[in-house]
Amino acid sequence: MNHNKKNKAIFLDRDGVLNRAIIKNGKPYPPATLDELEIIEDVPEALAILKDLGFMLIGATNQPDVARGKTTKEFVETVNAFLLKELPLHDIKVCYHDDIDCCNCRKPLPGLLLQAANEHNIDLTKSIMIGDRWKDIDAGKNAGCQTVWINRDYSEKTPTSDFMTTSLSEAANWIKERQ
Repeated sequence: MNHNKKNKAIFLDRDGVLNRAIIKNGKPYPPATLDELEIIEDVPEALAILKDLGFMLIGATNQPDVARGKTTKEFVETVNAFLLKELPLHDIKVCYHDDIDCCNCRKPLPGLLLQAANEHNIDLTKSIMIGDRWKDIDAGKNAGCQTVWINRDYSEKTPTSDFMTTSLSEAANWIKERQ
């Protein structure tokens, strides 16, 4: 086995991409309870396609509600453990900070992706960030990845991505056509 060969990855935002985001006033929020946690219908099949293409599947999520005192780190870890059990994900990287913390892991900064690339020997130039918000797309670009924006019609800034779609299945098919 060639240990110099780098992996390629699909980085996926969590809320709004893997599981359904809770929309309030046009903005997406993470589920506040396990009852609100729902994997989006087309996600398992889309992830299976991406995994078959040889991509590592890694979640990358901002969870500032921990720093804001609106949820606990334990709850975020419970949600992530559920997603890791139910979906073929290799890992989920989390930023628990808020903007004022000035960390390098909070998207749109690329810290979570760089951390994953370092830990899992990933070539970021062969990797893709899939997200539903401009911060996800900018994080992908800042890390040197291609980007796919899943447009959920939020009331916020529209990013410029390599591909725009409304579902993870369409994103997976677009990626498959390019392999």
